[in-house]
Amino acid sequence: MPQVTVTLPDGARLQIASGAPVREVAATVSPRLAKAALAAVVDDRMVDLSFSLERDARVRIVTADSPEALQLYRHSTAHLMAAAVTNLFPGAQCGIGPATDEGFFYDFVVDRPFVPEDLDAIEKKMRELAAANLPYERQMWPREEARTFFAAHGEPLKVQLIEEKTAGQSHVSCYTIKDTDTFVDFCTGPHVPSSGRLKTFKLLSTSNAYWKGDARNQPMQRIYGTAFLSDAELKAHLRRLEEAKKRDHRRLGRELGLFTFHPWAPGAAFWLAKGTTLYNTLANYMREVLFPAGYVELKTPLIYNKALWEASGHWTHYRENMFLLESETEQMAVKAMNCPGHFLVFASEVRSYRDLPLRFHEQTPLHRNEASGVLSGLTRVRQFSQDDAHCFVTQDQIGEEVERLLRLAQRVNRDFGLESTAKLSTRPEEHLGEVAVWENAEAQLKAALERAAQPYTVAEKEGAFYGPKIDFDVTDAIGRKWQCATIQLDYNMPERFNLRYIGADNTEHRPVVIHRAIFGSFERFIALLIENYAGAFPLWIAPVQVTVLPIADRHVDYARSVLARLEAAGLRAELDDRQEKIGFKIREAQLQKIPYMLVVGDREAADGTVAVRSRSAGDLGSRAVDAFILDARREIDAKRARSDDKAVA
Repeated sequence: MPQVTVTLPDGARLQIASGAPVREVAATVSPRLAKAALAAVVDDRMVDLSFSLERDARVRIVTADSPEALQLYRHSTAHLMAAAVTNLFPGAQCGIGPATDEGFFYDFVVDRPFVPEDLDAIEKKMRELAAANLPYERQMWPREEARTFFAAHGEPLKVQLIEEKTAGQSHVSCYTIKDTDTFVDFCTGPHVPSSGRLKTFKLLSTSNAYWKGDARNQPMQRIYGTAFLSDAELKAHLRRLEEAKKRDHRRLGRELGLFTFHPWAPGAAFWLAKGTTLYNTLANYMREVLFPAGYVELKTPLIYNKALWEASGHWTHYRENMFLLESETEQMAVKAMNCPGHFLVFASEVRSYRDLPLRFHEQTPLHRNEASGVLSGLTRVRQFSQDDAHCFVTQDQIGEEVERLLRLAQRVNRDFGLESTAKLSTRPEEHLGEVAVWENAEAQLKAALERAAQPYTVAEKEGAFYGPKIDFDVTDAIGRKWQCATIQLDYNMPERFNLRYIGADNTEHRPVVIHRAIFGSFERFIALLIENYAGAFPLWIAPVQVTVLPIADRHVDYARSVLARLEAAGLRAELDDRQEKIGFKIREAQLQKIPYMLVVGDREAADGTVAVRSRSAGDLGSRAVDAFILDARREIDAKRARSDDKAVA
């Protein structure tokens, strides 16, 4: 019988019968490995255990300890959920059901929206199917046979997926889960061997969705769930979800009077008084940090003729994400990013190498036509602003400028008490420019990361086609990661816009552009801060830093004089002079998460003092007003960790 050679991760080699399923590799190694096997990686491709070994190959068996196991487990659980839904809801049409970073989801077309009782019933059915230990079977069907099958079974979305994803193929991959009614799904897999492997899962919620996320397409119902490889991991995740609900920026934003939304302006926040104060505090903070570093702030137009977007390439590749309009005979678009406008400013006059680095900064609003189904609070919006900048540099200045930007990102994260990790993404297969230029740029980025003492990982071949980049992921108080700061090199746009400067040799040269944002967008960064601090902002960024609480009407005049002194000292303060009991006022201030409450009554008015209460520490005793102001100012200055200008300039 013909044999194939299997090379294991430790270098050992096995002889296996040609055409044998890969599960025989696990069985040959040990009964224990065979029992634990979930799938296999064959020559860098993850496959089912039933995959036939037709030639020599490198094989690694996937078990619960493997890095691929969790995604495999979640994808298989999504299919288990779909089997349960189609069993309980005859006529339900299936969309897609991918694994995600947090779990999985599956979209369905059903007669009515799912309700919580439905999720309970679906989860119960899933557990029944899991207990039955039903096999997941991969079958290769002739393409036309698969189209005919799904059409006959009322699954037009599956037919569409087959037509879109398998053009030119003779056969397509389908999976079945055997129960009293056979569940079949068009899917490339792989999956766990059987439903009995799936024990630790939980259905979480349901929502409206649209086919392919487009509101013009078929309305659907999405069910979200999560799955883990151990009960302890699932319980820990569910605890994090409960904590996340308490910190949800959408709820806290409303309760704290920061922002609101209205259906007549989808995806655009109405910033209320306190939210506007917070927004402006962040905007002015960024200006404070940047202006000593030599940035020039611009305000560029919000609407451009399509000719600009044709020059940048966005009209061809990004138009569906832009808001389009017509003015007389001109086709126009609302700007979705600042960079093309900054390129026009750079090109508006002759530039010398002595002008570089030239740094443009802008905070004007941007608009992107996000699908309504994906809008979510401040994290996915249609209108937003960025702490956006573009640095025009020579090839030799890349490393130094990137180091400045890395230190800027470190400074900002330190000031806001945030922990972050960095990732360097390198040259992809498809890229613009010469390999030598890329290698030089990547070497400069690595050197800058090392000089800035910034730990980082490397994402090979994940750079943009126009240049390598560095991204920062911020980890919040409950362990979630948010992508915020980004530093991107761009060789493409200077070519497209024919950007030039006069070098020391008195000839024209092409600058390199560094796109960079440190917050990312103000909206998303504020959402991060709200959830990271659960709305209890540090004193220096709190929209209201101090509230003055008179005990009775006769104390209001003194309370107003205290308020005036606080405001004169630059503190953001307010007065609660409502005719309510002091206990009620304190509780209200606590719910509004105001850092300090100054209670004033007869004694305080007579002594010229205030009774200080801290949001976190409670009663701090009586203090002179000036002493409190001095301590508050010191706390603000201490929280804003000041760096030497050279660290970010």
